[in-house]
Amino acid sequence: MKNKIKKFFKYFFITIGIVIAAVGLGVLGTNLYVRGSVKDRILNPGQAEELEDVDCILVLGASVQNNETPSLMLQDRLDRGIELYFAGCAPKLLMSGDHGSMYYNEVAVMKNYAIKAGVPSEDIFMDHAGFSTYESMYRAKNIFKAKKIIIVTQKYHLYRSLYVAKKLGLDVYGVAAEDIKYSGQTYRDLREVLAISKDFCKAILKPKATLMGEEIPLTGDGNVTNDN
Repeated sequence: MKNKIKKFFKYFFITIGIVIAAVGLGVLGTNLYVRGSVKDRILNPGQAEELEDVDCILVLGASVQNNETPSLMLQDRLDRGIELYFAGCAPKLLMSGDHGSMYYNEVAVMKNYAIKAGVPSEDIFMDHAGFSTYESMYRAKNIFKAKKIIIVTQKYHLYRSLYVAKKLGLDVYGVAAEDIKYSGQTYRDLREVLAISKDFCKAILKPKATLMGEEIPLTGDGNVTNDN
């Protein structure tokens, strides 16, 4: 009886080990594939200026403080996006972030920051329902009718963003925000490994975004997306 129990646990732990190893290899393989498939789409600002017929610069949201001030990470994204706008890379900025409640509004903070930097309000669109990287890309194409875009976020996040956008049918390029070692970056890097695998699957299934609504073409006036 004891030998049977020992044998059972032996094979049980071997099986668990094989499953964990297979999952780990799958995650690693997916990450390598995703990063390798879009690395040539990451440009420096000078290269981005050479692109033609870009519909918008899509700045991805991050945390804000007191509903008034962008975090350092978000500020760096905004600064890069605004730099590209004034360099003539695209005629519009699309701020995509979380505005899931009246008490938290990333996109309003982002738009106000850009206006203070001199960007005309009508050239700034807000995607209030950019609750995730996947949803920001999905809505950029299906709500804002973008076809060719430049994504701005930190480099570690660009690979996933570019991959999802490309799989959704966008002609997409990315420019990284300032290369800074932010507090908590090791955790974000580890989380990104799993997030890449998750969005790899989403890019295959292509589920609709949580919120859809009426189309808001980027050829119009960004003020239509202002808070009521």
